[in-house]
Amino acid sequence: MRIYNSITRKKEEFVPLTPGEVKMYVCGPTVYNYFHIGNGRTFIIFDTIRRYLEYRGYKVRFVQNFTDIDDKMIKKANEEGTTDSNVGDKYIDEYYKDADGLIIK
Repeated sequence: MRIYNSITRKKEEFVPLTPGEVKMYVCGPTVYNYFHIGNGRTFIIFDTIRRYLEYRGYKVRFVQNFTDIDDKMIKKANEEGTTDSNVGDKYIDEYYKDADGLIIK
């Protein structure tokens, strides 16, 4: 499999750091609202890459974060009369519902 290396600006053969294993980190959403089409696009693309790597026989360790403290979250909490933690919990739950609907693992 050849992939584009943005540092060398060339297509190069994909060679994982650990043979047979691929580790992926993807920056997740800031959870102050429902995820939007731009978020969904990112999640679907990286889920597709993960699935392809698994199909090719790699063991994939996929990690995605949630940004659960941010000025937008504090503002949303103030608007809703709740805490930023409650806002985060609500939209993390909604993220998982949406991800299930899109069949994102």
